[in-house]
Amino acid sequence: MSMSHHTGNNDLRILWHLLFKRVRGRSHADRLNSFYEGQARDYDSFRSRLLHGRKAMIDRVEIPDRGVWVDIGAGTGENAEYLAHRRTQLKTMYLVDLCRPLLQVAEERIASQGWKNTHAVLADGTRFVPPEEQVDIVSFSYSLTMIPDWFRALDHAWSLLRPGGQIAVVDFYISRKYPEEGLRRHGWMTRNLVPLWFGNDNVQPSPDHLPYLRSRFETISIEEGKGAMPYAPLIRVPYYVFIGRKPIGDATRQNEAFPLTLRTSGPTDFREPPALPARSFHRSFQESLNDAPTL
Repeated sequence: MSMSHHTGNNDLRILWHLLFKRVRGRSHADRLNSFYEGQARDYDSFRSRLLHGRKAMIDRVEIPDRGVWVDIGAGTGENAEYLAHRRTQLKTMYLVDLCRPLLQVAEERIASQGWKNTHAVLADGTRFVPPEEQVDIVSFSYSLTMIPDWFRALDHAWSLLRPGGQIAVVDFYISRKYPEEGLRRHGWMTRNLVPLWFGNDNVQPSPDHLPYLRSRFETISIEEGKGAMPYAPLIRVPYYVFIGRKPIGDATRQNEAFPLTLRTSGPTDFREPPALPARSFHRSFQESLNDAPTL
């Protein structure tokens, strides 16, 4: 059997799960297991063509010697592969996921690669605390849109990070109707149809991820782009890559010290919009309600 034929069969199985399989379960974990149990083995091949920006996120993270990294919603653990030789700089990497079928693949990957400093952990990413208690890096790779209480997940990441620790997020998103200065504005169809399409699989692209990340953490860099979808080359889905830092000291946000670097896919365009004042999540969320599109 040719490699292309094998890939085609795997893709058909993935597409059937995405388009037709009914997701069942009373709890979030049950629904994740229901959704991924028939596609976990083919996950990496298909998602590598759908989930853009993951390697870029990994490459931009500064890894301290003997650092501790928690990857929340780590799935099959492919992010650890992207680290390559840099993984040896870490004391420990925790691959945390609530989905048993995906985590089984991660466990097999760890065993086959002989990674002594990498551990797969079946746990809720909004509650998991490693033995070290405070860590140097927390990442979310296309997992924030699948966590119902995503703001709680980010608040938990804040509590896990030591002062000066980094947060790295890559995910689908949509802009607000009136985004903050310097950020992209998506059209009506993107803002309304993307959530409808992905919501069928319990993926919730949000206009509030980036504003909340920017209000909670010092912004090191943001990239906004659009990526192709497998078997739908004319469709481009928005995604972002955010790298931030937990402030040192009592300040909740110090973007004056870390000016925003904005990257866009396609022709490179670097801009430095003015820093935003600190704001609470409740205010940010209320603004998103005010910015909701008029149908």
